Amino acid sequence: MAKTKTAFFCQNCGTQYAKWVGQCSACKAWNTVVEEVIQKDSNSAWKSPSSPNKRVAQPLLVHEISTERELRINTHDLEFNRVLGGGLVPGALVLLGGEPGVGKSTLLLQIALKLPYKTLYVSGEESQKQIKMRADRIHPNNETCFILTETKTQNIFKQIQALEPDIVVIDSIQTLHSDYIESAAGSISQIRECTAELIKFAKETNTPVVLIGHITKDGSIAGPKILEHMVDTVLQFEGDRNYVYRILRSLKNRFGSTAELGIYEMHGGGLREVNNPSEILVSNANDGLSGTAVAATVEGMRPLLIEIQALVSTAVYGTPQRSATGYNAKRLNMLLAVLEKRAGFKLAAKDVFLNITGGITVDDPAIDLGVIAAILSSNEDIPIPKGVCFAAEVGLAGEIRPVQRVDQRILEAEKLGYDAIIVSQKNKMGLKDTGIKVVLVSKIEDVVNSMFG
Repeated sequence: MAKTKTAFFCQNCGTQYAKWVGQCSACKAWNTVVEEVIQKDSNSAWKSPSSPNKRVAQPLLVHEISTERELRINTHDLEFNRVLGGGLVPGALVLLGGEPGVGKSTLLLQIALKLPYKTLYVSGEESQKQIKMRADRIHPNNETCFILTETKTQNIFKQIQALEPDIVVIDSIQTLHSDYIESAAGSISQIRECTAELIKFAKETNTPVVLIGHITKDGSIAGPKILEHMVDTVLQFEGDRNYVYRILRSLKNRFGSTAELGIYEMHGGGLREVNNPSEILVSNANDGLSGTAVAATVEGMRPLLIEIQALVSTAVYGTPQRSATGYNAKRLNMLLAVLEKRAGFKLAAKDVFLNITGGITVDDPAIDLGVIAAILSSNEDIPIPKGVCFAAEVGLAGEIRPVQRVDQRILEAEKLGYDAIIVSQKNKMGLKDTGIKVVLVSKIEDVVNSMFG
């Protein structure tokens, strides 16, 4: 029986060492030497089942490769399916990261309890009783979800071989450790080795594995950057503890788009899917108040209406303040300069505060016109007429530029009962008969004249 052999390698230049050193003598980099497995014990962590019909990879010509869409596993969660691109792909490794307490464990436990397939939920952070208490609040009646509290990968794979689950959830990858690496759980070597064993298991058995990953104080997933390269999909679960809404984004997806967005609402019984986010992102309590505008944006395949709030006041201090929440502050400064130069509004000596309601962050340039309308409404203290929304980009010359997929934005505004939408005159629209008035503008002066006289 061959023993497990390990060595230490510099992650920067690849130099091998017999023991750990703080500084690499070849490239002079600090803290880059990590332990790696060279030769494993014959009794490996995951042994693929011996079968005479085991598939062996063969080279194929390009035209011989099938282009049929891969089968996907329905998670029975519309928002999770949307972000993944239609569901879980068999054999895929999904990594879910997020702030502590945002609801990562709750989300995956909720999905595991909804699935009609045999699911193994492995937790290295909570006891079985703690998970049971949460499961009773979310979905008390389930006969397909198995809970395992274990951190050693060798023991986990023994239970997997005995249970043969259809889906495996690991909470979290930073708590796992392998006997082949002597370093502590959560170290670079342990995370990489445990992930490599899970990848081998997922690919050989065609079983999807979902991992929960901790994040560092700068917002990146803890562990080596190679972790994000090894997995197939990287999801980010965002949210503020002061808000009940949570946003699921895709940072990397080998089987779908990375532009999709999922929205949840946190309550006592778990996370509720928000199928129509426009209703929660736009409130009806601000009718008749200045400084509020509604803009139409698109996240992935989903059009959204968001509410923009602006406050313009005389600067108390010598230097005026520019603050933006949920919006790019540099782009806000650019739009203020355009208003100053092209529209003649003296905003250089005034404080400007901007907020995207709902706690979400939007980087779509199509909300530029809505931002400008909210700023001018607050500056003039004139409310924007009820039932009007905006969807256009603003250029440095003060021109109103067209945006993509304007038809979907118009239909979303019409569905929510808006009377008019202001878009660029250069937009090519395929809609001919709509129940909403489409106002075409070419310059920022046209918007100022039509909205504020």
